[in-house]
Parts: sequence; C-alpha cells; structure tokens
Amino acid sequence: MQFNLQEFLTLTFTLFAVIDIVGSIPMLISIKQKMGGINAWKVTLISGALMVLFFFIGKPFLNILGVDIRSFAVAGSIVIFILGLEMILGIEFFKPEQGAPTGTVVPIAFPLIAGSGTLTTIMSLKATFERAERNEYMILLAILINLVVIYLVLRSLNMIEKVLGKSGLMAVRKFFGVILLAIAVKVFATNAPGLIK
Repeated sequence: MQFNLQEFLTLTFTLFAVIDIVGSIPMLISIKQKMGGINAWKVTLISGALMVLFFFIGKPFLNILGVDIRSFAVAGSIVIFILGLEMILGIEFFKPEQGAPTGTVVPIAFPLIAGSGTLTTIMSLKATFERAERNEYMILLAILINLVVIYLVLRSLNMIEKVLGKSGLMAVRKFFGVILLAIAVKVFATNAPGLIK
C-alpha cells in the first residue's frame, strides 16, 4: 500500500480539529491550577494509548460491553457539557483528589484530549480506509503527529498563561466554555435520536 502525502495531511488535520488541543488550553490551565500541575508526558502517553487502543480494538471492545458508538458518543458529550458549564459558571464539578493521579486520566486524557469524538473519528476513519483498501496505518502516523503537538502545548501552559494574563485567560476560558457546550450539544443531538426507541 502506497503512502499518500495529501491523504496523510488530511488525516492529521482532521484529527487536530477533532482533538482541538488549542481550544482546550483554558480548561487545561484551569485543571493545572486546581491540581497543582499537569504531567505532560503522562497525559500524552495515556491519550496516545487510548487512541491506538481504539484504532485496533475500539469497535469489538464496545461490542463486548454491549455499548454502541452512539451511546459512547452521548456519554462523552455529557462530560464535555459539564466541563463547559464549569468553565462558564465557575462551578467546580471535577474536584481535585489527594495525590490526583486520576486527574491525569479524567478529565484530561479522557474526554478532553482522547474524547468520544476523537475515538469515534479514529474508528470511522479506519473503517473507511479498510473498505477502500487504503493504507489505514497512515492514521497511526497522524495520531503520532498530533501527540507531539499535544505534548508541546501541555509543556507550554505556563508560558501561555503568562502571555494571556488573568483577565485574558478568563475571557478565553468563558468563550471556549461556550464552544465546548456547543460541541457537546451537537454530539448529543447527532447521536441521541438513534438511541431512543
């Protein structure tokens, strides 16, 4: 199977748009402040592991659990909706825990970075590529490029925080809170009708 550069770039930018690490910056800074820091390497590693895992066994895994992709997407949209509310209203839903290793996984690695939208997109892209007999392993390379970007953004949070300042950060946080709510509503509206019979 040949490597198609244009196809690879399309895959990379598709995943970049779905992951939306730039749009998640205000939420990540907020979580970092609550938890006293974020382990960029660990978050990137767990996010990457989730994405690669879903590339290989996503659909069979959900089938074993008796969960379809739509149910998974709706569950993810509810968590994203709660995150958006927290950003806009300043209400604390995700409480920092002692030692806070769980904070790395929820809500940072999932659903903020490797959320239901990202994981569903990876499964959909793989299915499309398999049907067309195209090189589906380009998706893994696109995931790797996005993980590098995620790591760099997470490592630069302190610098980004200084550049934006307190008032700038608050304005951006509320703006992206509304964006998160809109994404959550869209994901919910797209997937919920098929679940209610």
